[in-house]
Amino acid sequence: MRVRTLLLVLATAVVVVFTLLNWTEFTRPVDVNLGIQAVSAPLPLILLGLLALGLLVALASGAATEARHRRLENEHAKALQAQRDLAERAEASRFVDLRQALDTHLRETRQREASTASELDQALAKTQREIRNQMELLHRSLSTRLGEMEARLEMRLTHREPGTARAPTGRANVESQPAPDFRADAPAGRVG
Repeated sequence: MRVRTLLLVLATAVVVVFTLLNWTEFTRPVDVNLGIQAVSAPLPLILLGLLALGLLVALASGAATEARHRRLENEHAKALQAQRDLAERAEASRFVDLRQALDTHLRETRQREASTASELDQALAKTQREIRNQMELLHRSLSTRLGEMEARLEMRLTHREPGTARAPTGRANVESQPAPDFRADAPAGRVG
């Protein structure tokens, strides 16, 4: 824009200097045919006037074009800014939606983990109760079996030793008595 304006000013200065140097020739009247009628007028001044008129029309047209371009540029800049704002709002909205989705997913995951942990704790407690019950049953069963074995052992001891007095029942008494000799009951050939 500045180069074009500079060239225009330079060209105008050249024409003005040329006109001033040849002013006497510019003002000399000649017969000029205007199409409708012939007149006596200075032809160079008429041409100079037409040049000035053409220059004014060109300047006005250039100014109008430049104004139109600036208006369009402003409109485009506003539309572009509106699109940027819309894109930023959409992106922010997507971020908000993503955050909400992640928060929902995290909340659901925590609820599932809490539910699973609760179910696991319940299953573990149930398993511990079942193991405790089974251990108690096993303890009772073993106690009963040991009692039966003690009774059988006492019976055998009393049948084997007719002259000895029968010891009172109980584990302490069985342990204090000498160990029975089971070799006699063992099959032949396995005597140790």
